[in-house]
Amino acid sequence: QVQLAESGGGLVQAGDSLRLSCVAAVSGSTFSRFVMGWFRLAPGKEREFVAAIGWSGSSTAYDDSVRGRFAIFRDNDKNTAYLQMNSLKPEDTAVYYCAAASYAGSDYASQSKYPYWGQGTQVTVSS
Repeated sequence: QVQLAESGGGLVQAGDSLRLSCVAAVSGSTFSRFVMGWFRLAPGKEREFVAAIGWSGSSTAYDDSVRGRFAIFRDNDKNTAYLQMNSLKPEDTAVYYCAAASYAGSDYASQSKYPYWGQGTQVTVSS
């Protein structure tokens, strides 16, 4: 079982940066055995993939809308995944969720691959 808790959201202006954190409480396994993903839900839209990172942190993937501005990384010793968000835009406004999966393969962008989800943290970017 994995329990996830996001933090770091807030209200910022366009062009600012934020770093989101996702702390995992893991039982029956270890954090380093989970693929971690970040997704977001914007008003009036469906929840969408943002970024994912593999077990060791050497493999990452991004949606085109955030590539080059966002960076996902993890610290397995701290059971924490991060999403560094730079050059934020108003269209990045959303509730951001972290998610965990023991295996995702090439379907890392598919929400159905992630059985464990946090409660989300709100990010609001003003213009």
